[in-house]
Amino acid sequence: MYHHYTACRVTGNGNAVFPDEIIIEDDTVTYRKGQIVGYKETKINVAAIGCVSVEAGLLFADVIIETKGGMAIRVRGFTRSDAREISSLLY
Repeated sequence: MYHHYTACRVTGNGNAVFPDEIIIEDDTVTYRKGQIVGYKETKINVAAIGCVSVEAGLLFADVIIETKGGMAIRVRGFTRSDAREISSLLY
């Protein structure tokens, strides 16, 4: 299983140049945030995910992934359908 989601560029929260990405593989979830040089990447084991929630606005939605260890990642600017799909794949 491999799923790759890229946030929308028009959300107005810093995604215009470097949109957030979530890559879901069999046993890991990768959050990638681009920067001027390179990118910042966080990998989480699927077994370590404690909670996945979606905060939906009028057009776009944020996905919040919380681990059992207390770390939380907020990925902004997905379409509402992509956010629901991400949530259903992870939890």
